[in-house]
Amino acid sequence: MWMMMAMRGLMMRINKLTVFNEPELEFRYNQKAKDPRDGLGLFGPYDADLPSHPKLNYIVLGTKTGIGAFNDWAVNMNRPVIDAPNENFRLWPPFPGFQVAFNQKFPEKPIWSYEIDEKRLLTTSQLSDPYQRAYDVVEMYLEGIQSAGKRDENIGVAICVVPEDVSKNCRPKSQVKSSVGEKISGKRIKSRQAGQLEIFSEFDPEQYELSRDFRRQLKARAMEFDIPIQIIRETTLRLNNDDVFGQRHLTPLSDRMWNLSTTVYYKCGGKPWRLVTAREGVCYIGIAFRKVESKEETASCAAQMFLNSGDGIVFLGEYGPWYSPRDKQFHLSKDAAKKLLTGVLETYEQLEGKPLSEVFLHSRSDISLEEFEGYGEACPENVKLIGIRVRQDSRNNPRLYRIGEMPVFRGTFWKMSDRTAFLWGSGFAPRPATYRGWEVPIPMRIDIQHGDAPIERVAHDIFGLTKLNYNACQLGDSEPVTVGFSDAVGEILISNPTIEIRRPNFKFYI
Repeated sequence: MWMMMAMRGLMMRINKLTVFNEPELEFRYNQKAKDPRDGLGLFGPYDADLPSHPKLNYIVLGTKTGIGAFNDWAVNMNRPVIDAPNENFRLWPPFPGFQVAFNQKFPEKPIWSYEIDEKRLLTTSQLSDPYQRAYDVVEMYLEGIQSAGKRDENIGVAICVVPEDVSKNCRPKSQVKSSVGEKISGKRIKSRQAGQLEIFSEFDPEQYELSRDFRRQLKARAMEFDIPIQIIRETTLRLNNDDVFGQRHLTPLSDRMWNLSTTVYYKCGGKPWRLVTAREGVCYIGIAFRKVESKEETASCAAQMFLNSGDGIVFLGEYGPWYSPRDKQFHLSKDAAKKLLTGVLETYEQLEGKPLSEVFLHSRSDISLEEFEGYGEACPENVKLIGIRVRQDSRNNPRLYRIGEMPVFRGTFWKMSDRTAFLWGSGFAPRPATYRGWEVPIPMRIDIQHGDAPIERVAHDIFGLTKLNYNACQLGDSEPVTVGFSDAVGEILISNPTIEIRRPNFKFYI
């Protein structure tokens, strides 16, 4: 395979590269497929005949418009959808209907619906104070979730349908043009965050300790009720592919059906597929960091553990001076690293209890020797521990170009040494026969910083972990789930530090 590499202005030829085969997934009847849509459509979910096969009990929360849109969507979930643009069925496979793909009919009606006053919701989403705006909007949905928690039914997932104005206005950097309510200066917000009360203003101090992002805050606060959340924008539920002026462009209806079906099935407790390449007794742990906005060096950390079954476990670590502005890296102390891994493994023991043989740590930041010693003290005897940095760097990582119109293959592996390699998680994929991106693919740089393992096996494992995103139904992501979702976990846990009840299951975070 002839390719050319561009890196920092230097052009050179590369003659020897390896392209990994697309990792296989396991479905019903022990059948295997590379694309989850193939496997589900032909065989059904992995747990179709297992006790974990879930009953889909869901509730819907939203405005009258949003609930109506989802009810129409639910009816169509049991129908086949064939709508690939230009008949490109390899890129956009038809959706065969939920019953065919998941071995049960999708309930056309929720077990309960909670209607939110649309006028009040939209007005609240325009409040000037971003903290009050997010807090009060979340409160409207939580009122419904709290009421649902008092019911006798076993609720698998709460589907929260949100208007576009809520999605647009309730984000950390949202700017509301026609805002309502008292305008609060940044200085007053910082004063309130510091705990300063005001004589002539009434406000809930808790709102200034939580994230300004509606999605992050809702998922964090809803954990108290032990119900996973699926947030859906009203426009996503459009039952056609026609572009509507002023609204966002959507992927084909079949693609949206695949994605929403998979994540609802997973959040209700199901296992759509299992990764074949993951080895028994081996776990992969992603280390996530997030800075505290008001303090330059203070940050917190969280860890996500993934097993060959696809299950994920999340554990929040300690706050501390983990961020270095000088080298822009996160580093735990030895004691904090030990406590973090100890907490993860104890949670794993409670939920799984199976013996481990190898633990792979994945981090975007360098893992210092002090940190690794702390992790090592937490690791059980006779369990091998390997520390790996996995990072996409748009400025420093190389680009590969090959002859023709398409980029390099997804799964391209370039070994630099026994401890360093580049792996392309995105690129041309033979199954859809195309590349879904717009820019030249950026590889992951993989560095084995501590411990010993063949770099080929490490890279192959990481490639397999790109296929454990149950929040979508697609061939694979550009990053492994251990680091690809580290921001999402960090945003929910670390941006809402006052939340006391935290669930360890990964389905609460995606």
